[in-house]
Amino acid sequence: MATKASAKNVTLVRAMRVLDLFREHERLSLPEMAALSGLPKTTVFRMAGALEEMGFLSRDDRGTYRLGLRFLEFGQLVTERLDLRRVALPVMQALRDEVGDAVNLVVRDGREAIYIEKVEALAPVRVYTRIGRRAPLYAGACPRVLLAYLPEDEQERYLQEVALVPIGAGTITDRQRLRAVLREARQNEYTVSHSELETGSAAVAAPVFDHTGQVVAGLSVAGPEAHYGSDRLPDLIDKVKRAAAAISRRLGWRGG
Repeated sequence: MATKASAKNVTLVRAMRVLDLFREHERLSLPEMAALSGLPKTTVFRMAGALEEMGFLSRDDRGTYRLGLRFLEFGQLVTERLDLRRVALPVMQALRDEVGDAVNLVVRDGREAIYIEKVEALAPVRVYTRIGRRAPLYAGACPRVLLAYLPEDEQERYLQEVALVPIGAGTITDRQRLRAVLREARQNEYTVSHSELETGSAAVAAPVFDHTGQVVAGLSVAGPEAHYGSDRLPDLIDKVKRAAAAISRRLGWRGG
């Protein structure tokens, strides 16, 4: 029994390795999947066939694969069941209407932040965020506000173990500076980033609390860095903090 269970686990791990390739690639051939995954071609062929049969992959006339529609079904279920997202969306829309820039909601997933909701900017300006995108906790205002509110020992362990890799021109890669920024974020209940996840972009973020007082999400406005000068920042900070508090109250938070 143990041997069969182990074999099933190996199969599942390999299947996930194949599916993970499609995070960065829209379409892949079988040879490309084998090369990128490091798995034998026969294994990839078998995995791709099974995943296609279950609807997790689809194959076109040229024999290349892409993610199947089954993921849309699961993704829709996850989205519908995220109470946080439903509670936050009206507040996010109102905030976007006030400031004009994109509004994002992120939650922590291990050592990363994942964007679970976004309201697009009023102007057709591209920024780096999208639903489902992941970012390291140390980079960008919205992910960093989650890191700021981790328990002190957990935060310090993260800071000691994570590699602070530059992503944008302004990514903070000095640990001492990052510690200081995190202390300020927790003290002031907001944080600001400039060119950290994408050069030329900026963001202001504040924490969202649940009924127990725990931080469950980060809320941010993000847009071109030119929109986030010292003349505009105080108003943006105030509006983001107010919106985050409004979402928190909807979640049962009774703080200040």
